[in-house]
Amino acid sequence: MDILISNKLKQGDTIEVIAPSNPVQEDDIKFLKETEKLFNAKGINVIYGKHIYSDTLGYGATPEEKAEDLNDAFLNKNVQAIFCAKGGENSNTIFDLIDYDIIKKNPKIFCGFSDSTSLLNMINQRTGLITFHSSTFKAISDWDDSSVFEDIIKKLMDGENILQKQEEKVEIIQEGQAQGRLIGGNLNCLSRMVCGKYSLDFDNKIIFIEDLAEESNPKFVSSFLYYMKQNDVFSKINGIWIGSYEHESGISLEQIVRDVIKNEYNIPIIKSYNFGHIAKKITIPIGVNAKIDTSKNEKIILLEKQVNI
Repeated sequence: MDILISNKLKQGDTIEVIAPSNPVQEDDIKFLKETEKLFNAKGINVIYGKHIYSDTLGYGATPEEKAEDLNDAFLNKNVQAIFCAKGGENSNTIFDLIDYDIIKKNPKIFCGFSDSTSLLNMINQRTGLITFHSSTFKAISDWDDSSVFEDIIKKLMDGENILQKQEEKVEIIQEGQAQGRLIGGNLNCLSRMVCGKYSLDFDNKIIFIEDLAEESNPKFVSSFLYYMKQNDVFSKINGIWIGSYEHESGISLEQIVRDVIKNEYNIPIIKSYNFGHIAKKITIPIGVNAKIDTSKNEKIILLEKQVNI
């Protein structure tokens, strides 16, 4: 499948905010408006999907409502980028309703993280579109550090192509070199995309993983990883990039990864502290060719551009 790369954001462009996970609630609005002001200051307009407040089911919008907003945003010629408003639990409910042909014909920047992991990876797999594991629109002003918005601007407006800045610490869990297209995000979401109609292609990929410890304790994380192991994910991938997981027990994600994969796979594994459910997180392109080399100072690099400059 051909790789689709969106044009970079520029002054005068428009972002549409949609809510494919949990609906926007009253106490979210002030954060959305604060983020809107940040983009407005960069010359970027912001509009909102029709169903972002919908709670038709009593536990959120219907899959049809969510999918309508996503499909309409990609179809809208006046929209150049799409951000997920916030996280949640069930963005995967719209897989059957996404018009992947519309996306192929209208490639745009698509950003989110956490529950949006499901959509970021599925859209990339079904269309070839480079998507972005970044911040949700709300989090940019709610709990993100100011560096998050700055990184979004550097990546999506300025075309910066750096994953590891000099000041960022990267640990070597297992040495080696590897190349492959990036796939990943929230481990809980990824583990549910291993088998079935909407399984992901893990062949020759570099997988990056993180999780929210408040929702996934070490036993859950172990279960997620063993499910992936039992379905041969780790024999297919070329490397692992571990991100944030901060559990009160002090048990780390890298420890659980070691416990699960042991020394059974000859792939490089690195750990960084710059993505996940944390205040300081970088924007990571899904579908871009990357390289891990544990012998280098810059241990993970992109081999292709993220956006058309």
